[in-house]
Amino acid sequence: MSVVVLKVGGASTGGVAEAVADLRAAGSQVCVVHGAGPQISEEMERRGLVPHFVGGRRVTTREVLDVVCESFAEVNAAVCTAIGAEAVGLFGNEIGLEAEPVPELGHVGRAVPSAPPAVLAALAAGRVPVVSPLAPGPLNVNADEAASALAVGIGAARIHFLTDVPGVFHDGELVQSISAARAETLVDAGSFEGGIVPKVLAAALAARGGLIAEIGATAVTA
Repeated sequence: MSVVVLKVGGASTGGVAEAVADLRAAGSQVCVVHGAGPQISEEMERRGLVPHFVGGRRVTTREVLDVVCESFAEVNAAVCTAIGAEAVGLFGNEIGLEAEPVPELGHVGRAVPSAPPAVLAALAAGRVPVVSPLAPGPLNVNADEAASALAVGIGAARIHFLTDVPGVFHDGELVQSISAARAETLVDAGSFEGGIVPKVLAAALAARGGLIAEIGATAVTA
């Protein structure tokens, strides 16, 4: 049975239950990796903390890390509730999600492919692992990067980025398909900015690893 990694943004959790149900009905096993960007930024604002991003990664001080961990816990619980009894909430820092420290950004890690036993066990039991993108430390890991690295690590067949936008836009138009090389070239040229940057790079990495990669309606190919 093939495995699909479904990456869900913090602003896109409303559609996760339906997406998981559809994939499972089609015969796939599903692993969910979620973000919590809007929730983190909202709570940071409430606490008077100013968000800073570098290349789509959130600069994470000790104070910000507290907010990140709390927000991930809230979103993880909400996603598990939406999916139902088959969901298994997992936190990357507790299950050994691997990442390389990025000290210039604070408590941040860059995800590397790994296959945490807890994720494999949940899938083997017919459950739906729901993973918060933290690495031991804990380190805050970009959810797009974490989803891609996990998908490669566990040998998934496909990764789908469920977003609150239709897909990848370039020059004002929705792109139906883009190669990994072209996507990386456009990122280097500054054609993309903000949160789409890590998504595009993560999808390109997955595509190069042999996975079917999709950002909304946009296919990213090797």
